[in-house]
Amino acid sequence: MAIDFLLKKTVSTLMMPLPIGIVLIIIALLFLWRGKRRIATGTLLTAVIWLSLLSYGPFASMLLHRLESAYPPLLQAPKGMKYIYVLGGGHNSDSTLPITSQVDDDAIIRLDEAIRLYHQLDENVTIIVSGYSGYYSRIPHARMQYRLATALGVSPDRMIVIPDPRDTQEEAKAAKKLLKKRPFILVTSAFHMPRAMRWFKREGLRPIPAPAHHLTHSGETAYFEIFSPYALIMSTIFIHEEIGMLWQKIKG
Repeated sequence: MAIDFLLKKTVSTLMMPLPIGIVLIIIALLFLWRGKRRIATGTLLTAVIWLSLLSYGPFASMLLHRLESAYPPLLQAPKGMKYIYVLGGGHNSDSTLPITSQVDDDAIIRLDEAIRLYHQLDENVTIIVSGYSGYYSRIPHARMQYRLATALGVSPDRMIVIPDPRDTQEEAKAAKKLLKKRPFILVTSAFHMPRAMRWFKREGLRPIPAPAHHLTHSGETAYFEIFSPYALIMSTIFIHEEIGMLWQKIKG
């Protein structure tokens, strides 16, 4: 299982826009060094077009919006819900910083959305947080989210911590053991929700999607947004999710 997990992470990292662009530039330089100018020029041009297109704001936004619009926001929590499951994100464990600076932005926004829905429901609702420690921390991500939630006013006895899952598939399996056939609210980033819903439904669960952290919107498009680092991040997220869904099909 560990080899399977590491292979997935390694391949997905190498297939991101920036690594591919850099590899193409290196290949172009190698061809140029060997005196093959025509091939070098074509490869370099491909790298320039690749990076320019994926760092163009409107194009990156169009790609990501397709994922983010798959499920509408859950503005009002359905009555009777007893559980809100928040999928894990990232963090660091620097005790010299406040907890809000130790948890990644994406994870904070997911938890914020869960707390917003938590306050709409009665006092019997429970927030479930999950996630392992990662490679750069000894503290499980679920424990960091627990600390953040309680710091923001959530009662400790209304929290469940699941510290072992390393990815969404393992989170779905953990949810199955805990929730079985009971309906629950599933909170994750809007771009990640399509893949998450596939994993959870595959386990026979009954999640109600509550997408958070929307990176795209239907407002005015900034056509002048070229060579944008933010757009490159959105393209990277889109490709990462598409690779993840391809991996689902392979494993399925």
